[in-house]
Amino acid sequence: MQGCSDAPLSKRLEDKVALITGGASGIGEATARLFLRHGAKVVIADIQDNLGHSLCQNLNSGNNISYVHCDVTNDNDVQIAVKAAVSRHGKLDILFSNAGIGGNSDSSIIALDPADLKRVFEVNVFGAFYAAKHAAEIMIPRKIGSIVFTSSAVSVTHPGSPHPYTASKYAVVGLMKNLCVELGKHGIRVNCISPYAVATPLLTRGMGMEKEMVEELFAEAGNLKGVVLKEEDLAEAALFLASDESKYVSGVNLVVDGGYSVNNTASAEVALGKFSAD
Repeated sequence: MQGCSDAPLSKRLEDKVALITGGASGIGEATARLFLRHGAKVVIADIQDNLGHSLCQNLNSGNNISYVHCDVTNDNDVQIAVKAAVSRHGKLDILFSNAGIGGNSDSSIIALDPADLKRVFEVNVFGAFYAAKHAAEIMIPRKIGSIVFTSSAVSVTHPGSPHPYTASKYAVVGLMKNLCVELGKHGIRVNCISPYAVATPLLTRGMGMEKEMVEELFAEAGNLKGVVLKEEDLAEAALFLASDESKYVSGVNLVVDGGYSVNNTASAEVALGKFSAD
């Protein structure tokens, strides 16, 4: 609506406390910024200490944002991060379990490196388990809370991505569904966000390409034309699932992929290959 640019921002997370793992960069950073704008007190948990401290300083929001070192593969680190949020702000309303890695780019099962498989699951799956475990311990007595995981569109389509990554993201969705049932009786909502490819620092480094080139590549490959998926778009999805606007939404894998998983791209690729061969 025109003429509303100067309207005051609705504080959709006023008086809420949020812990964001992997919050120093990428989707986590964008979400921390957005949550802060909407009135939340944010604790960033990450292993990127310099980025985390710098982000807090740059946002210059006093006691409303802080950083804690946290390796999500370490159960004790995650527990300390949760306790830090509660100690600083007295409660925990929102957990955004966002930390994740892609792993080795070789998608061949024959070339699978067991060490890579272990590492990917330690971060993407074990990290999600630890975060949910310690957040639930705080949320259950209060009978309220929102837990949001970052999965991936690979959990609902044929991605051709490395097997450890794909399997780990399916596991996160499975964990979310189980927790939705277990924690629902305590008034706690549990959901996932599954994005299409986003040009995060993690992805651009892995591809060895500039951010703009990665965005162009995946925009061209995507289903929804004329739109580039940004970290901020996933932050908006996290905001919805974290806020009271989704107070009766639980057990949902919110796929943010512009319809990519709906389109049968496999058939198109086979047809194109046959046409090229002929």
